[in-house]
Amino acid sequence: MNTPTWISRGVSKLMPAPKAAKTAEPTGAAAVPAPTPVQRGKATVRSTRERLEATLRQGDEALSPRMLRRTLEELRGIIDARVSEVEGGRRAMAVAAWYAGATPARRRDLWLLMSEMFVADPVKAKEAQARFAAAVGTPDEAVAEVHYRRATVSPRRRLLQRFSVYPGGVQFLVDMRADMQASLRSDKRLQALDVEMEYMFSTWFDVGFLDLRRISWDSPASLIEKLIQYEAVHDIKSWADVKNRLDSDRRCYGFFHPRLPEVPLIFVEVALVDEIASDIVPLLDESAAAADLQKATTAIFYSISNTQVGLRGVSFGDSLIKRVVETLKDEFPKLRTFATLSPIPGLRAWLGRQVTAQLERLDERSLRDLGRAVGFEPPSAEHVLAAWDKPLALDAKSPARQFLLQCAAQYLGRELQEGKPLDPVARFHLGNGARVERLNWAGDPSAKGLKQSYGLMVNYLYDLKRLDKHRALLAQGRIPIAGEVESLLKN
Repeated sequence: MNTPTWISRGVSKLMPAPKAAKTAEPTGAAAVPAPTPVQRGKATVRSTRERLEATLRQGDEALSPRMLRRTLEELRGIIDARVSEVEGGRRAMAVAAWYAGATPARRRDLWLLMSEMFVADPVKAKEAQARFAAAVGTPDEAVAEVHYRRATVSPRRRLLQRFSVYPGGVQFLVDMRADMQASLRSDKRLQALDVEMEYMFSTWFDVGFLDLRRISWDSPASLIEKLIQYEAVHDIKSWADVKNRLDSDRRCYGFFHPRLPEVPLIFVEVALVDEIASDIVPLLDESAAAADLQKATTAIFYSISNTQVGLRGVSFGDSLIKRVVETLKDEFPKLRTFATLSPIPGLRAWLGRQVTAQLERLDERSLRDLGRAVGFEPPSAEHVLAAWDKPLALDAKSPARQFLLQCAAQYLGRELQEGKPLDPVARFHLGNGARVERLNWAGDPSAKGLKQSYGLMVNYLYDLKRLDKHRALLAQGRIPIAGEVESLLKN
């Protein structure tokens, strides 16, 4: 979500780019065969290597060949074996300053250079692999493996490490990877850089290096503004709204990294109540009185938001929930139940594709009752979808409402893709050992909730004694679900 307009923003990271010092070409970047030219539509796009060897710019190429060569020289200078780590970091900072003022197209040229021109030496890697294969089962196996591993490490990794040396360098790399995401599908040449960054980030942002911190109304305003900016589940509409979410009966926790101390990498919002919540509206009601903490027996995780797109693929959400549960139990010993009140973001889109198949699952009587409810026998997909378009108007006994609940149970309780739950939120919580506990009609009647899932929400229960059992079930291709959800699948 974008930060609301009522938050004043400071602008301006842009600065004139300092001139990077010229350096001799180091031996860090290996020579590799020229890649095949990329086909984009009917036009043939010159490869990066072809552009480096050319004289004139072609078409919509951002950097001229001369500027491309100069940029490559500056990148190579960052990892020049003759310069210190500090000097390498200074040169990286100069490139980052240039990047801040560069156009999207010029930034993309930088990514291509980093992705394609800093690969491991293929000859050395092949030779090391052959030596390792020959040494397997001999006393030289361990040494051969070490040589093989070192031979396959690309200079690109050292380049990224040098960017991390200077203050702000880690944030720069995270932001740069976020910039790249939109281009990855259309340009496979960027994948090497993306995967390298994901690998390095998974090490740099290991949960062992992260601090769990509570975010309260007494936290710095700049930190509270980060909550407003990055809240991804239920938009924060005002300062009164965020104050309500940080009230005495609420808790908010985030994971922080020492190199990004002012930005929570992920944060969770928790409501302390006396039963599992079925409706998000009371939890977001700014005028509601704070709950009595002496009676609180249940912690409801009602919003979990990642803040850094550039850390896609780096998982620390499961550890966040575990740490928060431990922290809450220490502060509130009476807490017995830990559950979520979660959206079902993929439901409506899935039903748009699958409603006909779900109709075929109904028995003759259920199909007839549904047809009468939607005014068309036998009911077609179009008529059912039209009836669902106003879900809040469907009464509790409506066959159309019951069918929607059955479809939602099927979606959450049975649908898998490559062995994982189809819904992204379900995939997260079920992967952490939770189970599908209960479906909630009109749990989120907001425009966003209706658009995502016809207003339905779901509770995932974290039964602390059965987390491993639930994970084992999921590994076998069976989604753990409670009896109430199971009964919907039998109807």
